[in-house]
Amino acid sequence: MSAYLIYDVDIHDPAPYGEFMEKVKPIVEAFGGRYLARGGRHEVLEGTWEPSRLVLFEFPDMDAARKLFTSDDYAPLKELRQSCSTGHAVIVEGI
Repeated sequence: MSAYLIYDVDIHDPAPYGEFMEKVKPIVEAFGGRYLARGGRHEVLEGTWEPSRLVLFEFPDMDAARKLFTSDDYAPLKELRQSCSTGHAVIVEGI
């Protein structure tokens, strides 16, 4: 069953974040993921959540998304991302 990783990111330093974006795409794809949304316009319709930049990935299942997020390949990029941004990530199972 497909799973979706939703990431809300606030970028503090665009230059290293640009390096992160360039390097992370092949790793996402290696774990079976693909981008469905990567930034772009969004609109809050209800509630108080004010996302900064939304990224939406599709993975074959929750396990694949979790494996990416905890992999040795991703670890240095996660460190790079955390050095120049803050965010929230969740995985949700599709139907």
